[in-house]
Amino acid sequence: MSIEIHGRVAPGFEPVRDAFADNFARTDEIGAAFALYRDGESIVDIWAGHRDRKKTLPWLEDTIVPVFSTGKAITALVMAWLVDQGRFSYDDPMTEYWPDFGQNGKDAITIAQALSHQAGLSGPATPMEPSQWFDREFIESYFAAQAPLWPLSKGSGGEGSGYHPVSFGVLADAIVRRTDPKGRTIGALLKEELAGPRDIDFLVGVPEDQHERAAEHMLPPKPPFLGKINPYREAAFLKPYSSPGRRGAAAWRSAELPAANGHGTARAIAELMSVFARGGLLRDERLISEATLAEALKVRVSGEDKVLPFDLAFAAGVMLNRNSGHYGPEPQTVGHYGFGGSCGFADPVQGLSGAYVMNRQMDVLVGDERAIALINAAYGCV
Repeated sequence: MSIEIHGRVAPGFEPVRDAFADNFARTDEIGAAFALYRDGESIVDIWAGHRDRKKTLPWLEDTIVPVFSTGKAITALVMAWLVDQGRFSYDDPMTEYWPDFGQNGKDAITIAQALSHQAGLSGPATPMEPSQWFDREFIESYFAAQAPLWPLSKGSGGEGSGYHPVSFGVLADAIVRRTDPKGRTIGALLKEELAGPRDIDFLVGVPEDQHERAAEHMLPPKPPFLGKINPYREAAFLKPYSSPGRRGAAAWRSAELPAANGHGTARAIAELMSVFARGGLLRDERLISEATLAEALKVRVSGEDKVLPFDLAFAAGVMLNRNSGHYGPEPQTVGHYGFGGSCGFADPVQGLSGAYVMNRQMDVLVGDERAIALINAAYGCV
């Protein structure tokens, strides 16, 4: 039985809709959406399926979905905007704004190094309650005191990257709150300064009165492959306290965990990512200067990651495509995947940005076949 696809596709981009339908036929999608922008203009905006496991609630135009680490790209955008506002510089030491962070040899780590997963804090090194991730004061103090899990070189982030699944957001938010005159969080800045005033539907911290429109996510059939287990991977993923828990789904949606629990539409993510694709422009407004954007997107570290079983290159909060094919054929494309398959990307050469979101998760960390099929179909139409 064919799936009914809603939304719009610009002439010439019909193969994207076909790839979207094929995902439902081949991979047993439940609900999903895909959006594509070029030079800031909407080219594709489609959705289909259901937002609940029982397939009783249709996926609607305003259905939001948890996108897990895809939200790191949106956090990276907020950080770039703040750099452009003069709040801090990427090369500033974290301790300039957060002195307590310098404990146990972390005094030389810069903001850029923290955003490129070089701080040695991929996860909790000692036991804690999973619910304590929701306590902002506790979790910031915890990571401020923790020693790096791998050696750090003097004046640098040390020996390469080690992906920080949830702690990335703790470190970023701690700097944001300490440099904002009102003490606002990343979620608050999105709501009050960036996404909210433009009716761009992306939230870090979903108000309870909006929980009903959020899609339920279905866990993958098996855990993702992590390669040979080491202490860094254990801390990041495998301990009972590696990620937030024990508070329930409502508390998780409402919390502000900017590395892991952003909720939004594909349309919203694609439009926010367009800033990276258009030299700092959002719609007809200059949001970030070209100079700051170049700093945001330059390679900060590359090579075999200590946590994810991939050779990766990170800028200040986003991954760089290079020749991976995860974000299409253009090496300069940047983006981020989220646990289970969601994806946001931006190509500064073609001026393309896009996003794929869904609620059936697969056992992949980077490069979900459904997202890749849609991205490749889009490039085939350019």
